[in-house]
Amino acid sequence: MPRAIWNGVVIAEASQDEIEMVEGNVYFPLSSVHHEYLQSSDKVTQCHWKGSANYYDVVVNGQTNRDAAWTYRQPLDAAKKIANHIAFWRGIEIER
Repeated sequence: MPRAIWNGVVIAEASQDEIEMVEGNVYFPLSSVHHEYLQSSDKVTQCHWKGSANYYDVVVNGQTNRDAAWTYRQPLDAAKKIANHIAFWRGIEIER
């Protein structure tokens, strides 16, 4: 079962058939994420085929990993499969 882990804490966990793989990133369904570890960030980036990505800081045990998670709230048509999903980076371990 794929999991996102940081500082020894599971941030997201989903079954293999619930995740989406895009450009080497594992996108977890929002329903599989422990939202208590996420804080909205002001960071927004643009992708020419996915749309606008909104970021979150990941906060675990008093430590903050800035902009370590992102989601496409309204992905463009080519990326519809990652609607309502979130991905992680910046040292967050993805176990598959």
